[in-house]
Amino acid sequence: MNSVYVVIIGFIVFFIGYRVYAKYIDTKIIKADPKKATPAKMYMDGVDFMPTSRNILFGYQFKSIAGAGPIIGPIIAIQWGWLPALLWILLGALFIGWVQDYSSAMVAMRKEGASFGGLSHTLISPRARIILLSFIYFYLLLIAGAFGNVVVSTAVGLKASPMAWLFLTIGGVLAGQMIYRWKKDIILTTVVTVVIALIGIYLGTVGPSDKIIGADLANSRPLWAIAAFVFCYFGAVLPIWRFALPINYVASYIVFLGLFFGIIGVFVLRPDFTLPATTSFSIKIGPIWPIMFVTIACGAISGWHSIVSSSGTARQLESEVDARPVAGGVMFVEMMLALFALVIAGAIYASPAEYTAALKVGPGGVFAAGVSKFLGALGLPAALGKSYGSVMMIVLAITIMQLVVRFMKVATSELLGDVNPVFKNAHIGTIVASLLGMLLVLTGWWQYLWVLFGGANQLMASLALMLVTAWLMSEGKSYAWTFYPMIFMFVTTVAALLYTSYGLLSKVFTGAVKGAEALIGNTLMGLVGFFLVIAAVILAVEGWKAFGRYRALRAQAAPAKA
Repeated sequence: MNSVYVVIIGFIVFFIGYRVYAKYIDTKIIKADPKKATPAKMYMDGVDFMPTSRNILFGYQFKSIAGAGPIIGPIIAIQWGWLPALLWILLGALFIGWVQDYSSAMVAMRKEGASFGGLSHTLISPRARIILLSFIYFYLLLIAGAFGNVVVSTAVGLKASPMAWLFLTIGGVLAGQMIYRWKKDIILTTVVTVVIALIGIYLGTVGPSDKIIGADLANSRPLWAIAAFVFCYFGAVLPIWRFALPINYVASYIVFLGLFFGIIGVFVLRPDFTLPATTSFSIKIGPIWPIMFVTIACGAISGWHSIVSSSGTARQLESEVDARPVAGGVMFVEMMLALFALVIAGAIYASPAEYTAALKVGPGGVFAAGVSKFLGALGLPAALGKSYGSVMMIVLAITIMQLVVRFMKVATSELLGDVNPVFKNAHIGTIVASLLGMLLVLTGWWQYLWVLFGGANQLMASLALMLVTAWLMSEGKSYAWTFYPMIFMFVTTVAALLYTSYGLLSKVFTGAVKGAEALIGNTLMGLVGFFLVIAAVILAVEGWKAFGRYRALRAQAAPAKA
């Protein structure tokens, strides 16, 4: 199959999903009202609640949900064949992905900007709130450790990336100042700050970190870990408009430009897929169901998106009608990024053996090579193209990290604030989250938990859909469009966690694992996996009880209306 057809099919799904399905849900079921006051306007505090133009929020949302997941997932999942991966990306985004992102933002807006903790308390039960908050904190910590490792490893491995990171930060902070303090035109602001970020990418290639600060410091993982979490500290404690929002907005253009010109490169080169359409039902990392559905998360559906949409974007939307383009539309853009990664993995290598050899180096290297190839078709030097692709990886990771720590600060306050008021302090919550994340990165323990990330991430998606379904039921609205995706995601995720946890513990019990650290790591992962399943089942029972209450209320209301 030619890669151009994949891109064209992606655009068709984009159009149908956004212009037909999402529009119908938005106007006929949710009934977004441009006259209804949003939490951003009702509770504007300049910190978390901040009315923001949808043109800015579009970039913020994209860069906030698009981490390394939509790149790494398809590159790994193509081992089952490009056809199953392609179908899951397209159908997942069309029927589940945008549904979760959009509905999470809408329910949070309609509930006055409440987080998932508050929503679970009012819509499900007090017990559900405690369990869900505990799960969310663990889930966010897992992301902080894993993405922190991506940032540190990229900073050490690609000496051009620290300069790009620095100039991105400068450009982002300047963007916030220009938009919200100097009231400058958004087009002028965008051009100036994005150019600054692009200059940083170029300067990184001529002035790599080892030449500026020396090889020892440039290769120091503790140095870059500290730098990453200091960056995240500012992103968590400063007002959203001052740091996190504008940096993510500027960073979105780095990714947009790479994706846009990369897709043009696909049309120029028009490569055929060299990897097989299908391989076998089960490969080394597991069977296609359920493991592929948690390997490809972002790009099809990701629980992380629901947290961004509810705890972040919903508190900044100026109008309810902005939710469809910002929350729904951005999901389809991320789908296109996942398709681009799939094309890279499937079409730039001459044979499956060459792909397998490249994958051993890491998915990031595969992506950088693909970006270099397709940008090279437009005349960009190979070295600069590879650098651009690698910089995209660190940009994708660091911008997610700062929001993770910001949301961990909120979760800490909600979970422990009633136990001890000190945890309501923004600085305390942020420092605790940063230290825990840094511990996972520097000790390497993140890798023992990373195997559970896919399952935990998709479990978060099913729980988000459960909350939305409960809200739709309580409001007397049609809920099948969230209920059936919730069931599919819950069953698939629980199956994936059980498969993974059983496999890990069986290796321990059969003596297949050697070494004390590996033994402890596999045992820990297996037990945590089963814990997640138990927590999910308890939340599902609580949710089912809530569904029953809402159905009973609807049944009582029906005769009254008649």
